[in-house]
Amino acid sequence: MAEVWLATDVLLTRQVAVKVLKPALAADPVVAERFRREAVAVAGLSHPNIVAIYDTVDEAGRQAVVMQFVPGRSLRQILDDEGTLSPEFVMRIGSAVAAALDVAHAAGLVHRDVKPGNILVTPEGRVLLTDFGIAKASSGDSDLTSDNVMMGTAKYLSPEQVRGRRLDGRADLYSLGLVLYECLSGRVPFLGENDAATALARLQRDPTPLGRLRPTLPAGLSELIHRLLARNPDERPASGAVVRSQLERIRTTGDDPTSPTPVPGAPRVATGGAPRPPVASPARSGSTPRSGGVSRPAARVAGEPTPSSTRMTPANPSARPRTSEPRDPTPSAGLLITGRPARQFQQRRTPSLVVVGGLMAAALVLLVVLTNTLGKGNDDDATASGAGVDVPVAETAASTTIEGAPAEVLSVSSYDPNGDDGLENEDQIPSVLDGADGTSWPTACYLDRFLGGKVGVGIVIELSTLSRGTLDVTFGALPWAADVYTADTVPGTLDAWGGAVDKSFSTETTRATFDLGPTPHRYVLVLLRELAPDEGCSGEFPFRGRIAELGFTPA
Repeated sequence: MAEVWLATDVLLTRQVAVKVLKPALAADPVVAERFRREAVAVAGLSHPNIVAIYDTVDEAGRQAVVMQFVPGRSLRQILDDEGTLSPEFVMRIGSAVAAALDVAHAAGLVHRDVKPGNILVTPEGRVLLTDFGIAKASSGDSDLTSDNVMMGTAKYLSPEQVRGRRLDGRADLYSLGLVLYECLSGRVPFLGENDAATALARLQRDPTPLGRLRPTLPAGLSELIHRLLARNPDERPASGAVVRSQLERIRTTGDDPTSPTPVPGAPRVATGGAPRPPVASPARSGSTPRSGGVSRPAARVAGEPTPSSTRMTPANPSARPRTSEPRDPTPSAGLLITGRPARQFQQRRTPSLVVVGGLMAAALVLLVVLTNTLGKGNDDDATASGAGVDVPVAETAASTTIEGAPAEVLSVSSYDPNGDDGLENEDQIPSVLDGADGTSWPTACYLDRFLGGKVGVGIVIELSTLSRGTLDVTFGALPWAADVYTADTVPGTLDAWGGAVDKSFSTETTRATFDLGPTPHRYVLVLLRELAPDEGCSGEFPFRGRIAELGFTPA
């Protein structure tokens, strides 16, 4: 709708931001009125976590709004740089935005577009909510946007927005939950092939439990975020004030296991510097070298009021949660604590000499019987006879295997469900089975870490027989995110694979083990959902994924 300029208020001698309606839109009276009403609506809100409105201007048919200038970056830019953020940082962002929303809701406004791009973070750590351009009066008497139009950003819509239902402040709290989920996991929980599919996905399934993607979160944080993401508004926290108080309780009473020694080379939240350019439409490119990365200083981040300091290094997944205060009664999803009993409480099961001797004698007798029986077999029989049991021989196109023998990887191929030929760098696929260090199968280079909106690319593994078990994968770069699917044949579309049997994500380890589920299958798909920065790519297409090794272990 508008351009935003940095300007100087010559009367008060201060820097301000001036939001000017674009000339092509200024002639539209509906757009101009919507623009003006945004300023009027937000001018009535006074809160340290909401960008202040100072004045409105109408000069020669051009509408402009004079606003508070907020130095720093948007949360979108920070996430694009860092991928995932520390729980402490995320809780302070959530607390500040929840406080801002509580004020807006009390004034009868529903923001309807809570997303990382509309959350600003200053170098001093202040967090401010901005852009009420599509806000709606919760009473329904005054809509700041067109009637009968679903407004908002597809990735951050609430279920009631998708359904076209009447909205209240709990719709904004759902969107805040999506933002916090993305900050902690590095990705939004619902993403489809287009905006419509993305919006509808939240009506069809629940998000992957945060405790499974990041099991070392502070007590109660993942549970609170999943309550914010409840499809039924009645199951969410009632107000922004409730969300803020719960986040503050978790932050102050929960012992954060992610705060020990920072991981060397791990990404940190940066401050200052020029904003990154916005991400454009889905695209990919070949590999062209580019320059190395730029080091960034760590920042102090806060909500309101600003704390003295905070740690912002990413979580350490190897750290075990500790408890110093009463924890949230809801168990943390995906968190499994195991251990071994103390030695004095272990049962010793050493077999006696009598038992051992008896077993050895029985084994000797059985060996003699089997030897005599096998010696009497007919050489012309089509089956091998052993102890009276027929063992059929199964023929396959690639090899001859004995039925019941453990399955192994028979072949691998690349998989690109959105590509013209369905393949991607097929000539480098053998690298995932060569067992050599320093080799890997790479994807093409992409515009952003989420493949520019593409559903993913990956590798299909063919097993020698129907089997179940686990798949060990070594990824060639950090971060990575991958989903694993199984099938009896290779489907023509990704949807035909059905739901993923397992999925995982990491910013700190390149190795992962995926459970292929209880049902035997012949084909396994490893689909990369998130890519990493790669110096071998160009500056225009800087992201690429890599799989270094694959290994299958039968159940």
